[in-house]
Amino acid sequence: MKRTFSMLLVALVFSGPASAEVIDAAPGGFTLVHEVSIDAPRQEVWHAAVNEISQWWSSDHTISGDASRMSIDARPQGCFCETIGEQAGVVHLTVTFVNPTVLLRLTGGLGPLGLLGVDGNMTWEFFDTEAGTTVRFAYAVGGYRPGGLDEIAAPVDQVIGEALQRLEAYVETGDPGPLG
Repeated sequence: MKRTFSMLLVALVFSGPASAEVIDAAPGGFTLVHEVSIDAPRQEVWHAAVNEISQWWSSDHTISGDASRMSIDARPQGCFCETIGEQAGVVHLTVTFVNPTVLLRLTGGLGPLGLLGVDGNMTWEFFDTEAGTTVRFAYAVGGYRPGGLDEIAAPVDQVIGEALQRLEAYVETGDPGPLG
């Protein structure tokens, strides 16, 4: 299990190029925001985002290597969790605010960030538009990491950006894409 966590942390820190969605990054934390327009009604997008996360989240960004083990219990103190075996699992984030079809706030260190001295707030917002629904994922992380958190802002940004792109593809086509 330690090896899996270490490998995920290395993959997170050294994965691909940074996108331009990091709003702020400093040794003590970072903020990133991603937004997409999805050609579907807000209620449908919310349902897919929250209730079907195992269908669009990338298996590449899980502990188990299997996104079908991911789930969100969208109620206060609910869990964005991953099962990893018989009576074993990971709490990736905890639900701290829910307004169905409008906003979901999750608190904690997503994935390998959970191994560090950090905390974060991830907010998923859903807005009606003429073209369907705009979804905005924002994640603010602060705390301690040797070398500073600014060094991992770009890889975390890439993971969140990919997740939102996969959600968009899943809702619009039924297929989240080739990764994971």
